[in-house]
Amino acid sequence: MLAAGTESLLRQAREVGAVELGRFCARISALLQAEDWGPDTLDALRRLFLIVAATKYSRRLEPTCVALLQTTLCSPRCPERLQLLCAAVLREMAPSNSLSLSCDHAQSSRQLGLVASVLLAQGDPQQVRTVGQCVVKVLESRQSEGPSLTHLLPVVSKVASLAPDALPEEQTKALSKRLGDWLRYASVQQGAAHASGGFFSTPRARQPGPVTEMDGSVATDFFTVLSTGQRFTEDQRLNVQAFSMLRAWLLQGGPERLGATDADDRSELEGSTVSVLSAASTASHLLPPAEWLREKALEYCQRLLEQSGRRALRKADSDLQKACLVEAVLVLDVLCRQDPSFLYRALPSLRALRTRLCGDPACARVLLPVAQFFLHHGEAAAVDADAVCQHLFTRIPSEHFHSPMLGFEFVQFCRDHLLLFGSNLDLLRTSFPNLFKFLAWSSPALTSEFVALLPALVDAGTAVEMLHLLLDLPSLTAALELQLRSLQAASERPLWDASVRAPGCLEALRDPQAQGLFQHLLRAKASGTVERLTPLHQLLQPLASCARVLQCAQAVPTLLRAFFAAVTQVSPPPRASVPTAEGQPELRGQSAAHSSRGRAPVPPECGCEQPPGQHTQRGPAHGCLWPGTQAVSPSQFADGALASQLALLLLERSDSLFPVEGYEADVHRVLSSQFPGLCRLHPPLVVERAKELLEFVGSLGGPRSTGHMLTSVVWAIGEYLSVSWDRRCTAEQINRFFEALEALLFEVTQSRPSATLPKCPPQVITVLMTTLTKLASRSQDLIPRVSLLLSKMRTLAQSPAVGPVHGEDDLGAVRTRATELLNLLKMPSVAQFVLTPSMEVSQPRYHRDCNTALPLALDMVSRLLEREAGLLPG
Repeated sequence: MLAAGTESLLRQAREVGAVELGRFCARISALLQAEDWGPDTLDALRRLFLIVAATKYSRRLEPTCVALLQTTLCSPRCPERLQLLCAAVLREMAPSNSLSLSCDHAQSSRQLGLVASVLLAQGDPQQVRTVGQCVVKVLESRQSEGPSLTHLLPVVSKVASLAPDALPEEQTKALSKRLGDWLRYASVQQGAAHASGGFFSTPRARQPGPVTEMDGSVATDFFTVLSTGQRFTEDQRLNVQAFSMLRAWLLQGGPERLGATDADDRSELEGSTVSVLSAASTASHLLPPAEWLREKALEYCQRLLEQSGRRALRKADSDLQKACLVEAVLVLDVLCRQDPSFLYRALPSLRALRTRLCGDPACARVLLPVAQFFLHHGEAAAVDADAVCQHLFTRIPSEHFHSPMLGFEFVQFCRDHLLLFGSNLDLLRTSFPNLFKFLAWSSPALTSEFVALLPALVDAGTAVEMLHLLLDLPSLTAALELQLRSLQAASERPLWDASVRAPGCLEALRDPQAQGLFQHLLRAKASGTVERLTPLHQLLQPLASCARVLQCAQAVPTLLRAFFAAVTQVSPPPRASVPTAEGQPELRGQSAAHSSRGRAPVPPECGCEQPPGQHTQRGPAHGCLWPGTQAVSPSQFADGALASQLALLLLERSDSLFPVEGYEADVHRVLSSQFPGLCRLHPPLVVERAKELLEFVGSLGGPRSTGHMLTSVVWAIGEYLSVSWDRRCTAEQINRFFEALEALLFEVTQSRPSATLPKCPPQVITVLMTTLTKLASRSQDLIPRVSLLLSKMRTLAQSPAVGPVHGEDDLGAVRTRATELLNLLKMPSVAQFVLTPSMEVSQPRYHRDCNTALPLALDMVSRLLEREAGLLPG
């Protein structure tokens, strides 16, 4: 998180306009032209860099200013700090057409490195090749004892990553040889101190001593990045930089491209048959350059593994040990993939390292590359990676969930190695409660990562439990917050911690009655059981306003959408036929179509002005009666049983969520959009879950009668409670649902809004009326009853007494819908055709095409029913 002062500076930099920037460039141009290298110029260039770097789009600088920046960069008299700022500004301007820089303008290796960085930022492939060849020539021509070459190695690494084939083969071989020399043969003596020139200075006092290890002992082996000293020589700096670019060079640079050549060279040296052990004893000076680099890289990494076991005297050195250990294991992984003969030489050290790291909680991050190594090479080396993966998935998230960096790297590790897990994939899936601890604690940073990982985590066995945990994610955040703070003394807790203001939460954590719920919420593996956490919600209520809990609650809707996308995929499936009592196939239908007078049909509750043929959404969220195209089809494991379980879960959890501000409304919007999809995936669930649906509808009323979930459930009942979808559907079931929905409609229309009872939106009323009409069309004994109900609703919508309560637009939507449905019911056969169309109509979507005759036919029928009602039956 940026400090307030930094945010203020960035905001001011973004607000600088073109005119003001032009004046500022003119001032800088004057300073640079006068070769004023003082503090004013330094401060002005810093401000200019902030201005051009603070925005995502490129700023346009005056051509004169750009030219002077280039001149200053190449000036031999300009101080180094000013040249660094000039190069930084020019890089931010890339790509630019006004550059005239060339590597030939550089007069030192430091200046060449800065010029090359600007040229590489332009992204021109030809420029990349030119820069690479120029820098490699300089590296070939200079001895390591000469002027500093450390500025050029990063350029070479960048060239290799941008264009691996940019460097000629001979130059690549030469550089590989030099990298191997820098890694293995750097000086083991510290750099000489600068002579003070004092009276008592003597040559003996200025003699450099040997480098030391992290534990303070004198180094007895070659120099590495973990060697310490007061001052360092030039070749020691090159040693450090060579190691920093080693993995990128191995992956993208010359050694990979020279694999075939090296193999030919080795065949001449090794003879016909050479064992793995004898290959290690080959004279190193006879090796080709790429193999020479690999050999020295292996020795270097094994030396780092040995040095990392020493006890560091300072915390900074301990952190450096862990960082170098991570890089060393990653390099060993690359080496063993490029040359399997290295595997048997590296394996003993890595086995010992694995044992040491599993017992050291402070080295959790290092276990990730170790696990990667054994996943890549475990089969070839006959080593099982299960032990490392078991330790990773069970202990690391539980003990280090509060480390954002480790959490990000852990999730990235899981994403990158899904194909390598094999039998460990089941372990990963059952460990999702542990992985979700990282997500609960660092939800803003990890939401997108988990959205990508969720499809691999979800399976039929854990889907229900995972959905419960996703809905309880804010509760998990609060519980983790409580767990972390309970381990600290009260004086050490941050002031913003809500548990300081609510000490009862910490006491609840130790309450024997609540411990079972806490243990279930904080479990490490999927348990296969589900606990009702409502009592825990009450205990954690004081933590609901914590910033971390609020951030987690905001991420849950996105995660829920990703979960349902993993369970079901969106595509319009074919309609299935169900044998009727007469033995003829009856084709499953869809829902009602629009009908209105004198204009294109418009769904009143959605208010859209698109003609029916252009509707692209469907269902209660959009409020449109026209059948839509957003349906779901089963994925690899989603089946009817799972869809039924998930639908029941949505009904149960709609009123059992952690009370975070705005959380319930956001979750209800997602759940309501997914419930129709689950019904579409398994239409018989409406009949199978008839009891639960009736209980859900019967328990609604008051404030709960205005939610998205109600609209979704009522719509699904009207859509799928039909013998067309399930032969078990009976007239008695239809009558029971009709009575329950009729009572609910009466309640929502007769109740007056108040502080505790919000106004019922027109979507709820129109969906209720439409569903009742659908049910009546399937049990025609109910038609007179629903006709009377619709007439009352139309009369009620015209009453001036309800106008101030609902508004004219809402009442107009109700009146229009009631009129449409009454017109359909005047001809029961037409009503059944429109409300439950056959496949010939519903699947080709003729009613959604403006160029077909069905919309015109429906409009004509509507007019006939209004003008000639006396001539028509019913």
